[in-house]
Amino acid sequence: MKTEQDQDLVFSSRSARNRLERKKKKRTRGIVVSVVVVLLLAVLSAGYVLFDLQRQFNSKSNSVALGFSDAQEQARPIKDPDDKSMNILLLGVDHADEDTAQSAALDEAVSQRSDSMMLVHIPEDRSQVYVMSMVRDMYVEIPGYGMNKLNAAISLGGVPLLMQTVEGLFDTKLDHLAMIDFEGFRELSTALGGVTVDNEIPFTANDTDYFYPAGDVTLQGDRALRFVRERKSFTSGDYQRVANQRKFISAAAKQVLSSSTLANPVKLYEIVDKVSPYLTFGQEFDAATLVGLGLQLKNVDTENMEMFTMPTAGTSTSADGQSIELASELAISQIAEALQTDSMAAYVQENPPETP
Repeated sequence: MKTEQDQDLVFSSRSARNRLERKKKKRTRGIVVSVVVVLLLAVLSAGYVLFDLQRQFNSKSNSVALGFSDAQEQARPIKDPDDKSMNILLLGVDHADEDTAQSAALDEAVSQRSDSMMLVHIPEDRSQVYVMSMVRDMYVEIPGYGMNKLNAAISLGGVPLLMQTVEGLFDTKLDHLAMIDFEGFRELSTALGGVTVDNEIPFTANDTDYFYPAGDVTLQGDRALRFVRERKSFTSGDYQRVANQRKFISAAAKQVLSSSTLANPVKLYEIVDKVSPYLTFGQEFDAATLVGLGLQLKNVDTENMEMFTMPTAGTSTSADGQSIELASELAISQIAEALQTDSMAAYVQENPPETP
């Protein structure tokens, strides 16, 4: 339940809110494909021909039963049966305590948070894929726990609570769940023999001697993992980390989708073998479902997929002293309407993402 202090924090005054809403929103645009979508359109589409590749994927990847209680399920938004659009919650998870069985459970409170959260919207006509990054420090209502950072939901109640939080934010039901452990970035870079990105900001990863110069940088193994994890080296913190994750994913997508990779069954098997153990899906989101969706999306130009960061209303400090990003009610209402009416194309046209 929101306290008066929380209400005062988020809605301090109408004039202050208006000033925050007018601030330039930090959003990123570019050629973006998530790791899961990369595997969907490339490796698993190849599995349409190589059935055994799908079997390998199913046997190596993980599934999670979300286990909503009857009361929780009844409280979730209702989706019109005639609405054939699809909403997928895509998470990048960084295990904080890998020595405990709980760290991999994800269907209950766990000792970790999610470093990367994206809502993937696929319209009914399958003409495009929209990938919206959500800032992990956005201060929102978490069901049963009051106001907190968005990524605290996993540590408080696992993925089911995070799904409830996102669904409540937009009053929109999520159809599927997909997660990748950040260790999977390292394995993907290794399977591809290195991933070359155009690095804009030279930096040294915090507490390491890994230096990333400006220009083309080939990432592999631990260096790839630190590149997608790093945020402390940047004044813009999480925003730059999200941008770097997109750079890596885009570059990896091009390599996976290259004719030399798709025509090489050995390489495809290696990618599936190394990356699948770091992927987790909701139980209904198996290889067959992914391949079917991949075939429906075969005409989507992967170099022009729409990706943007959900606008926030500025930085502030919570009552308990945390640095937070204030949620933008305007953005929430606009995005909720776009999701509910399958009109994300109109939202993006009216709110074009800005380059950083």
